[in-house]
Parts: sequence; C-alpha cells; structure tokens
Amino acid sequence: MKKDIIKTQTIEGTKHFISAYTILFLLIILVAGLTWILPAGKYDYKTESGDIIKASVVNSYTGGETLTPIAGTYTKLNKNPQGVLDVLTAPIKGFYNGVDIILFVLVIGGFLKLVTITGAIDAGIARVTRKLKGKEIYLIPILMILFALGGTTYGMGEELVPFYLLIIPVLIAAGFDALVGAAILLLGAGIGVVASTVNPFATGIASGFAEVPLGDGIGLRLILLVLGLFLCIHYVMKYAKSVKEDPKNSLIYNMRLSNREYFLKKDSTSNFPELTGKRKFVLWLFGLTFLIMVYGVIPFSDLGITMIPTLGWWFTELTVLFLTSSILIGLFYKMPEESFTNNFVIGAKDLLGVALIIGIARGITVIMNQGLITDTILSYSETAVTGLSSVVFINVAYWLHIALSFFIPSSSGLATFSMPIMAPLAGFAGVSKALIVTAFQTASGMVNLITPTSVILMGGLAISRISYNIWFKFVMPLLIQLTILIMIILSIGVFI
Repeated sequence: MKKDIIKTQTIEGTKHFISAYTILFLLIILVAGLTWILPAGKYDYKTESGDIIKASVVNSYTGGETLTPIAGTYTKLNKNPQGVLDVLTAPIKGFYNGVDIILFVLVIGGFLKLVTITGAIDAGIARVTRKLKGKEIYLIPILMILFALGGTTYGMGEELVPFYLLIIPVLIAAGFDALVGAAILLLGAGIGVVASTVNPFATGIASGFAEVPLGDGIGLRLILLVLGLFLCIHYVMKYAKSVKEDPKNSLIYNMRLSNREYFLKKDSTSNFPELTGKRKFVLWLFGLTFLIMVYGVIPFSDLGITMIPTLGWWFTELTVLFLTSSILIGLFYKMPEESFTNNFVIGAKDLLGVALIIGIARGITVIMNQGLITDTILSYSETAVTGLSSVVFINVAYWLHIALSFFIPSSSGLATFSMPIMAPLAGFAGVSKALIVTAFQTASGMVNLITPTSVILMGGLAISRISYNIWFKFVMPLLIQLTILIMIILSIGVFI
C-alpha cells in the first residue's frame, strides 16, 4: 500500500482514524518500555564465511558480512534500557539504516509519475476497452490480467481511480452491474499485490530487511499469481454471467436503475488519451524496465543455472535502472528540463509517506537492537517453534501476518517491523527467508482486499456506489478459496 494514511471512506462521507505513522511511533514507545522489563541478551552469530561471532561482541561487529544467529546459543547480557532521547532519535537512525530502500522508493515514485503524465497506461487500457465493445465479457479476463501485472510489479492501487468511470459504464450498458466493474479493478490489481513478484513496496522492502535477494522465491510467487488470478477471473466471470442471464442475481439489483442513470451519463471513454506511437514506446519501456529488474535480481547461480549470468543487483543498481528509464522517457518525450525535474520530484513526493513509514518502522528495530531485546524475543520465539514442523511454522507465520496487517495496514511498515524478527526465526524452523517474505506479502495483500481501513478498497467502493457489506458478502467465498490456495503453496514451498 503506497499511500500509508489509514482512513475509512464510505459513500456517505469519510472517517479519519489514527495514521500508520502514529501507530508505528507508539510501537517505538512500547518497545522502549519492554527494554526495561525483558532480559537483555544475544545469540552467537555466524558470518557468511563461517566465522563465529560471540554474543558479547556481536553489536560491535563491523565486518560487513550478513550474520545468521546460531540456534541454542542465546546468552543473557546486561540490560540497556531505552529512554526518551533514544525514542526520539530512533526514527532518525531508522532512516540512516534504511536509506538505500528509501532512495529506491523515491526514485520509483518519480518514474511512475513520468509514466503517468504521458498517459500511456490510461491510453492502453482505454484502447482495450474500446476494441472489445460488444464483447464486454472478454474485458474481465483481459483487464484483470493487465491490472494484476500492475499489482505484481509495482503495487498498482491508487492508479485504479480513473478506470472506474471508464469500465463500469461499459459493463452496465452491456447488461452487467457495477460490482463486476469494481471486482475487475480491485481483485485484478489485488491478486497481483497478493502474489507480488517484484513489487518494490512489498516484496522489495521485505526482502531488503530479511537480507535476501529480491529474486529469491519468485518462481513460487509466479505460480501463486497464475493460479490466484485464474481463481479470481473464474469467480468474477461466473458472477457476471449470472447477472447477464438474470439481473435479479445481482447483489445490487435494487440500485440497477439509479446506477444506469448515474454511470451511463459518466462514460468517460472519450476523455482518455489516444494510444499514439510515443505512448506505445513508453508502455514498452515500462514493461522492459520491470523485466530487466526481474533479470537483475534473480540469483541464477544459486539455482544451479550457469548459462545465464547472475547480475546480483540490489537497491543501488535498481535505483539506477529506474532513474535511467525516467531519463529516457523525458528525452523521448522531449520534456523541458524544468518539466522533467518538477514532475519527477512530484512523483517522489507522492511516495514520501512510504519513506517516512520505512524510517519510523525501522526505528522500532533500532530500539530493540540498542535495548538488546531483539534476540530475547527471538529466543522466546525459538522456544515456541521448537517441535513445530516447517509446514506448521510457515502457516502460523502467514496467519500471524494476517493479524498484524489489521493493526499495521501499511505493507512497507509491516515489512520493516516484522522481517528483522521473522526472517531469523525462519532459520530456526528450517524455512527459507524468501518463503517468510512470501507469507508476509500474501497476508498483507489479502487483508487489503477486505479491511475497511484500506483507502484503495473503500475509495473504489465509494466511486462504484457499492456498500462495504455488499462487497464483504461478494468477496468472502473467494477469499476463503484464495486462503486455501496460499496455505497449500506455502506448505509446498517448504520442500522446494
């Protein structure tokens, strides 16, 4: 979720709740309080080269290698309780610790803004919609695939807004209802986010803080994307066909007349830009950028593939990639220097909230590490998972993230908060860190399909004139199916 202010929107009005920033800062205070209560301690750690770093000197280690805790070596140390000054400086230190991820997010924001102002994505989808006039049933699979690609690559969410008034009138005129249109958008992009392959705002941030390559686990996530998208398309098409056959099957049948009057006067297809040669180029460059990103992060050598070079790209290289693509768009469109820089900065500013979330959430980890309770919590958790099979553990991790997502609906905030604990814990349970990342992102994405604190969900329902209780009734059977699918795939992932 790229916009991280938590609020609930309804058709009648808007209710504002406590923001994600405040929730995370309160968690910093809570964790600081725990440093006065919980015993302090550390594990012995092993470096990538095999050296053992004793618990008493782990905090002073400066070797630069990734450290892995060694199960059963937890040692109690003298307490280092955190005070008011520590609480106030924690988010600042969190920014320093997460600066590579934060800069990547800001550059992504600039890139997406430049793509948006060209009108390329809007023009492409409008072209598809116009081409299928009279064959509107085929809009369902085609558009859901397109929106799913947006969700899985860059977390498409707020960008859905203009398409409601493009797609819903077309579907109503063809004999469907507004719920079909809302489902195409929300479930199409939503299943893409659930099965994020390289989504920088979910998978990218989580992988960064779990200290695993972004490409780790991408095969499993692709399988989930294909199967989950198939389920969603089948579910929406089945409902759409039943409404077409008998309008009384519509869950919003009582609104059919008012919706026809409202939406058919708002068919804004003609307001969308044409798909010119320039916009086609931008679409190709947009897709190519993400394909290069995928290639750059996949660890082919770790998969035993030697014919394809492993680039081993991470946030520095990925930031350069998106910055380069942004410059190419500006040059191709012959944007004046002032226009290019202004729009790039505006796009970065749009994602400043995500950057703040990462810094504040990382502050929680700073307090835990300074207070020497991170490993204490790991030790308690190690005891809790001892005896659990890997299959049971990964499914417990999935449901734990489901619960946490209701309290921290920001995917970036939840990733930054949970990964420093869950990733090392995975090693104790014999589960890969990449699979923990997948458990996190599927849980976060699923909750955002139903939680009333989701701006994307509630805003979309408001535009579609659909009440939350109707959406809940419509989507719950599908969410049960998706949950079963996710748990099966996570369980299989343990053995891969």
